[in-house]
Amino acid sequence: MDFALSDEQSLLVDAVSAFVTRELEPHEDEVERSGDVSPALDADIRAKALAAGFYAANMPEELGGGGLDAVSMALVERELGRTAFALQYIVHRPSNILRACVGDQIERYLLPTIRGERVECLAMTEPGAGSDLRAMTTRAERDGDGYVINGRKHFISYADRADYAVLFAATGEGRITSFLVDMETPGFTVRRGADSVSHRGFHHCELEFVDCRIGADAVLGEEHKGFEIANQWLGATRITVAIQCVGRAKRLLDMCLDWAASRKQFGRTIGKFQGVSFKLADMALEIKAAELLALNAAWRIDQGTLADEDAAMAKLYASEMLGRAADNAVQIFGGMGLMTELPVERLWRDARVERIWDGTSEIQRHIISRAALRPYERGQSARRTS
Repeated sequence: MDFALSDEQSLLVDAVSAFVTRELEPHEDEVERSGDVSPALDADIRAKALAAGFYAANMPEELGGGGLDAVSMALVERELGRTAFALQYIVHRPSNILRACVGDQIERYLLPTIRGERVECLAMTEPGAGSDLRAMTTRAERDGDGYVINGRKHFISYADRADYAVLFAATGEGRITSFLVDMETPGFTVRRGADSVSHRGFHHCELEFVDCRIGADAVLGEEHKGFEIANQWLGATRITVAIQCVGRAKRLLDMCLDWAASRKQFGRTIGKFQGVSFKLADMALEIKAAELLALNAAWRIDQGTLADEDAAMAKLYASEMLGRAADNAVQIFGGMGLMTELPVERLWRDARVERIWDGTSEIQRHIISRAALRPYERGQSARRTS
C-alpha cells in the first residue's frame, strides 16, 4: 500500500494548482457578482485548458484525451475544487457516458467533445424524478425508424451552453434508454431555470420536449439499458464530487489557519484559544479522512474493484465534511465570515448543494446500508431454506 505520489502526479498537481490560482480564482468575484461566465471568458479559459492539456484529461489518450488514470484525475479534480464551480466546469471533463458512443456517434459527438469543439449536458432529473429515476415521465416512443420524445427535465447543468444533451427517457415500463439529442432538434426547447443560492455563476436549465423526433441512431448504448449507463457514470461522478469537496475544504482550512494565526482577541491570537484550535483540528482531521476515502475509491476504479458503496461512502462523508468545515470557518471568522468582502460566505453557501446533487446524503446512506446488510440477509435466507 503506497500513498506516495509519482513524480508525474506531483508535477501534475503543481501545474493544475498554478492554473487555478492564475487563470480561475481571479475571476471568482466577477462571476459571483454577475451570476454568469461571459462567453469571452469561457472561450479563453477553455483555450488555455486545452493548451495546458487539462481539458478532457479523463478521456483515453488514443482518442485525443489526457489518458489519466482515476487517481491522477482525482488529484486534478481536488485542485480544481478549490475554485468557483462555474469556472472549474469550463476546464471540461467529458462525461464517461460518452465512451458508449459507437459508429458515427464517435465522429459526431465523442471526438469533437474531447477536442473542445462541442459541449454536452446530462439530462436526467425531472420535477417528479430526482432520486427516484424510475419515476421518470419523459418518454421516447418508438415511431417508425426513430423515436418521438415528450416530457420535461429540470436542474440540468449548463444546458444553455451545451451543443447536445445526453438524454435519459423512459422507453417502457421501468425501462430507461439514453439518447444523444442535438440542441437544434425541432421540438427541443431550453430555458434558464431559477437562480440558486449555491454556485451562482453555474446555470441550471429546464428542457422541454414536445413531439421531438430523433432517429434510431441517436440511442447511446443499447435500448432499455439506460440504467446501466447512468450507474457507470454516477459512481465516478460521486467520487469527483467527493474530491472536489476536499479541495474546497482545504482552501477553507488554509484561510482559517491564516486568520487564526493573525487575528488577536484578549491579547492573544485566536488560534491559541481551544474554542478555535479544536475547530481547526477537527477540520484537518476530517479533510484527511475524506481525502483518503475519495482517493481509495478512485484507486478502486483503476483496479476494477469499485463497488457502489465505495463511491457512496466517499461522496457522503466528503460532502457532509465540507458542510461542517464551512460552518466552522464562518464561526472562526465571526462577523467577517458573513461579509461578501471575503469568499468564506460564498464557500459556505456553495457547500450546501454538495449533499443534494449526484445523489442525496439519504440515497448514499441507503446504498451503504443495503450493501452492509446484503450478506447477512443472504445468510438468513440460506438458514431458512436449510
